[in-house]
Amino acid sequence: MAFSSSLSIFPPPCHHHLQSSKSIPLLSSPLLKHKTRTKFRSLSVVPKVSSHLFDPLVLQIAEALEDSHSSHSKQSPILQKLRDLSAESALSCSWPTRKDESYKTIDISSIKNSQISSISHTPANRIRFELDGDDDAETLNIVIVDGHIIDSKSNLDELPDNVYVGGILGITSDEISEKVMKFVSNSENRDLFWSLNGIGAPDVTIVYVPTDCIVEKPLRFKFYSQETSEIGSRNLPMSNPRVLVLVDKGGEVGIVEEYLGSCGGCKEEDDSYWVNSVMEVQIGEGGKVVHTYLQQEAPSAAHFKWTAVRQESCSTYNLVEVSTGGKLSRHNLHIQQLGPDTFTEASSFHVCVRPQIQDLHSNIILDHPRGFVRQRHKGIGDHSRSRVVCNGNIVMSNPALKTDYDQVIRGLLLVDGATAKMEPRIQANKNEVKRLSHGSNISGIDNDELFYLCSRGMYLEAAKKALAFAFGCEVMYRLPYVSLRKKVESLIRRLQDRTPS
Repeated sequence: MAFSSSLSIFPPPCHHHLQSSKSIPLLSSPLLKHKTRTKFRSLSVVPKVSSHLFDPLVLQIAEALEDSHSSHSKQSPILQKLRDLSAESALSCSWPTRKDESYKTIDISSIKNSQISSISHTPANRIRFELDGDDDAETLNIVIVDGHIIDSKSNLDELPDNVYVGGILGITSDEISEKVMKFVSNSENRDLFWSLNGIGAPDVTIVYVPTDCIVEKPLRFKFYSQETSEIGSRNLPMSNPRVLVLVDKGGEVGIVEEYLGSCGGCKEEDDSYWVNSVMEVQIGEGGKVVHTYLQQEAPSAAHFKWTAVRQESCSTYNLVEVSTGGKLSRHNLHIQQLGPDTFTEASSFHVCVRPQIQDLHSNIILDHPRGFVRQRHKGIGDHSRSRVVCNGNIVMSNPALKTDYDQVIRGLLLVDGATAKMEPRIQANKNEVKRLSHGSNISGIDNDELFYLCSRGMYLEAAKKALAFAFGCEVMYRLPYVSLRKKVESLIRRLQDRTPS
């Protein structure tokens, strides 16, 4: 086993001012030779990036993503605005390496060395695999395949009349269009993968909840990947689903994100693909969003996820995350409190039972008084080549008086060779806060607890599994819906039973 823990300041996530001998000079970039094509290939982005060099890999991916939209007959000014802003940002970024502070804990060279291909077709009803059948009356279901909403597989009949859930092209209200356009225009660019998603997203799924509207049933988004490649192939299909949640003053909604891989858990399959996903959440004054995020990608998949949340005063955001799938999984969680008396809670549970990496990077920014934050992370390494990472960063500015913040990060390593890196990071003036506590711990199973269970008649392996399961219960039991809680409990037990250390 190996572990490390440190305390430092969270670095900015996007790296500009490229310094690469292999970069392509601006004027010789092939991106600029096809001026008759879409706006991205024109000179519209040149003035703002002319002092930089293009990273050839980033340029290649960006062009492939742009080409995937060239055959679409319908265009949206909102999508075009998103792609223009994202292209401008992407061209000023380089591909991250282990030398970059925010990617030093995760090796993404396997993606860089692949032949990345974008997904250009609309799947519509051409779904080649059986969708999972665990729908229940507790949720409203939205099926998304490679970034496209599949209306025939979704069920939104019980939505309130003034709530909109659908793609950008389906918006008929000028008020909603104006809100979405304003948000897209003011949206920040977080890093390269955020920007690539903005270029490659075939659509943006919009959730709009108007003032004082309460959506009784949670919206359950089921994400599938149909375009995959066989193990051993250099080809790596890349999908870019994107969701924007806008909740006006006093509105409330529950959001469930499930990433179910290439077959939805219906059978044993291991395909190679890359999901590069983004969810943005804007919560108005006094609004509330209860967010559940479950990641069960195929064992050889890459899964990159951005969750960016902005909370107005007196609003509530509650996240519970369980991540078990993928060979390479990275979740970037960015939360910013935009007003006083704001409540934020984020709980996560990562499980590695194969040669895989589960990486959480969180950044919570407090700029206003009386903010309340609770963050909990649990990570388990149960394979000799597994690695669990959590980088939890909190930034409190001078106006953030009487803030109440508590962070706990813990790792459990069950076998030799498993590694963990837990980094709580705080930048704050302690004299201005009501409460400020944080800590991290990495260990193996407690021998006294193991002895106690064995002395009561449990076999050694059963006792280890019981203690490991109990380790994650603090997070699993925070799942807000009974059906999901039972599903996750069953998933964790299956992983414990079928996977050798």
